[in-house]
Amino acid sequence: MELRQLRYFVRAAELQNFTNAAAELYVTQSTLSQQIKQLEDTLNAPLFNRLGKRVKLTEAGELFLMYARKTLRDAEEGKQLLQDLSGLRTGRLCIGATYGLTAVLVKAVEGFSRQYPAVEISVVYGSTDDLLQRLHEFNIDCMLSFFNGGQDDTLSVQSLFSSRLSLISHQSNEVVRRKKITAAQLRQMRLVLPSRAFSVRGYFDELMRAAQVDIKPAIEVNDINACLQLANTGAWHTVLMDSSLFNFPALNAVPLQSNGTKRQATMVRLNNIYQKRALQAFRQVLIQSAGK
Repeated sequence: MELRQLRYFVRAAELQNFTNAAAELYVTQSTLSQQIKQLEDTLNAPLFNRLGKRVKLTEAGELFLMYARKTLRDAEEGKQLLQDLSGLRTGRLCIGATYGLTAVLVKAVEGFSRQYPAVEISVVYGSTDDLLQRLHEFNIDCMLSFFNGGQDDTLSVQSLFSSRLSLISHQSNEVVRRKKITAAQLRQMRLVLPSRAFSVRGYFDELMRAAQVDIKPAIEVNDINACLQLANTGAWHTVLMDSSLFNFPALNAVPLQSNGTKRQATMVRLNNIYQKRALQAFRQVLIQSAGK
């Protein structure tokens, strides 16, 4: 059993497509198929059901996937441990983030890169649910989001700062002169809301249920920046955390009049795995940036 075979198996399982997996891994489909077949022969168990161009994990494949990911992660941690001995003169850091934390992310990445220019940085945007899955699959090193960790003791959660759920409107609208917005007033507005895949939408819906107010958005979008762009036209309003409001000087945030509209921005990472020095250093820079 080789790490290469495990890597091919995991990516094929994630994409459920040998052709796409081979393209991402820069190998031919025949090479990938052959290596996975050798892995199945070694394990004496079929890992995939072949369904035309698509593939689906067998029961054995579903069970083996978790162990394959862990083996790849352990190997990566061993490699990272040796790289860390060089004092952050090499290495890689992958950061997942929700759009609302872009401002502090940019500030932290700029500060970190200035101190450790040799460390390769990649940033992945997504919803909280998407990033949590990536974190558990070891595809990102940490997640920046409005997430408190819940009951998941596999996660380490570091609070960064507080943000408030607010109505975001164009400065030409008289509503921006109000100090607070009630749930009943929201019902009269043309709202653009993020789709339900985003935690901020779930948070907003909970508040509206508690206030017994039924909100029907004019538009739902699976992109936070698009919500802000539509609000920037003046034709709609949106509801987001006030930390999402940057690079849009014509937009203003008016807090919602409701209990519990504040949320904690957090950095989330996995417990019980090797914490690479690059991640430890980034965490310190991030806390300093958030404090400012």
